[in-house]
Amino acid sequence: MARDPLDILCDNVQHLVGREDLARKLASGRKLRIKLGVDPTRPDLTYGHMVVLSKLRQFQDMGHEALFLIGDFTTTIGDPSGRSEARPVLTEEQIRINSKTYLEQTFKILDPKKTTVRRNGEWFSAMSLGDMLLLAREMTVAQLLERDDFSKRYHGGTPIALVEFLYPLLQGHDSVVLEADVELGGSDQLFNMLVGRAMQKSHAMEEQAVLCMPLLVGLDGVRKMSKSFDNYIAFNDSAREMFGKIMSLPDGTMETYYRLLLGRGDDEIGQLKSLHPMEAKKLLAAELVARFHGEVAAGAEREYFEKVFSSRETPEEMEEIDLRRLPAGAASIVDVLALDGEFSSKNEIRRLIEQGAVRLNGERVGLADELPQNLSGSVLQVGRRRFFRLR
Repeated sequence: MARDPLDILCDNVQHLVGREDLARKLASGRKLRIKLGVDPTRPDLTYGHMVVLSKLRQFQDMGHEALFLIGDFTTTIGDPSGRSEARPVLTEEQIRINSKTYLEQTFKILDPKKTTVRRNGEWFSAMSLGDMLLLAREMTVAQLLERDDFSKRYHGGTPIALVEFLYPLLQGHDSVVLEADVELGGSDQLFNMLVGRAMQKSHAMEEQAVLCMPLLVGLDGVRKMSKSFDNYIAFNDSAREMFGKIMSLPDGTMETYYRLLLGRGDDEIGQLKSLHPMEAKKLLAAELVARFHGEVAAGAEREYFEKVFSSRETPEEMEEIDLRRLPAGAASIVDVLALDGEFSSKNEIRRLIEQGAVRLNGERVGLADELPQNLSGSVLQVGRRRFFRLR
């Protein structure tokens, strides 16, 4: 028996406000306008974004229009959601570059033919100070302080800039301008999206339904996926890096990833639970890598992982470090790894060594260890996934 479209759209949704409104709109048979706003604060999208983008794709597959809103104006303020302090201000050039990469990455999930891209700078940049003051009349300070993060900062004595109070109003006004039928976002966006619903009502418009998706847990299995916590998987990660990161996930997170990223239901999850956790994780990694890099790359990375990590073999192909580039007087593995240029600092390399994450020809390296006389041809391993051949 075919499932009701509303029930399908509600799969994995954490909060739904306006269910009756959404049911009525779906029953009307008209094409709905589904809004998802993102602020291009960084150049890469992560699997955390994939959760809401996949839900938006679900709406598209049912024939509805995706309104992908790039917050080029609101990025200049910074979304205070979940923050204990104001976000740093980005330059217009940074925002422009990030916006371009966001679109390239977004269309790895969304159908571009069913997507309308807008930028809220279109309307906010044209507003006068008087227009902004009128907008500010639509909410009170008391209402804004009901927001959990604002309340905690206020009572904790942490400064809240007046401009941060404007952010929910701006996001709400976006929904008015776009005449959104539905707004999607993470659960941390609930307050902002409800502001949009209230503002539409005050403008005598049909109120948008609000669908909040759960926040995806990161690689540490504890905190939400975030670049700030360095526990993320990015859309632009290489196939090898993506496969390896997924394989490093705690076993307890797999069900969440299967549900939120691949849309698996209870029956399929039950079948997966009968597999060994390692096998289930390999299937998860292969399918997710295939979505971004194709089936051939996914198969190659599974084979590579099994050869290197399951059989503990050294990979045939690896990055090279030219020892001739070592500065005069350099005499440590820290100096050698610093030649790679991928590590943020020598302090990061020292921390990795202290954690036992660096091996030379299979043996752990200590900070006090002296370099052997002839390193050419040796293999350095950092963590589980990175290998370097020295020459």
